[in-house]
Amino acid sequence: MSGTAGIPVPSGQGGCQYRSFVSVPDPVPARFSPADDAAWYARQPTMVGAAAALFTNPAGRVLLVKPNYRDHWSLPGGILDHGEPPHEGCRREVKEELGLDIVPGALLVIGWAAPDEVRSRPAVHFVFDGGTLADDAPIELQDDELDDYRFVAAADAPGYLPPVISARVAAAVRGRDTGTTAYLPWSEP
Repeated sequence: MSGTAGIPVPSGQGGCQYRSFVSVPDPVPARFSPADDAAWYARQPTMVGAAAALFTNPAGRVLLVKPNYRDHWSLPGGILDHGEPPHEGCRREVKEELGLDIVPGALLVIGWAAPDEVRSRPAVHFVFDGGTLADDAPIELQDDELDDYRFVAAADAPGYLPPVISARVAAAVRGRDTGTTAYLPWSEP
């Protein structure tokens, strides 16, 4: 046998004798070109991202907005632009919808919704603390998307919201009170 480190090669004499060693290099992780990486990522599943803000007034009532393209009310917010961080998307959407320039506070809720008959991809929703607004806050509704806004008692929010958004609002109110963030997966239609 030689002194070369590696794998022994049988000599063929009885199957148990070794004549020499064959050196085998250490495995090296595969390296892919930028084009290979881009092609791989392009084949991966995608999700829709959205961000909203929980605002309350001094009495603790929750601010809801009425989109003109939906049958229900919602929190102020919307779909993230491509590559936009959720907190920046929240700030942009609040500015567009309410005319308020805020710095979103703590992340209160991360919601996940399964694809459905309308949306072919799952959606991830981020709800940030928008803070407390004075009763006379200078809200300027975005006329081309919103018909109205109002502050409602948290206990009354389910009467305005579909169950998935109602669950997010309740969790956001609790999270603000307790300093926690809730993860809410949702798979029902």
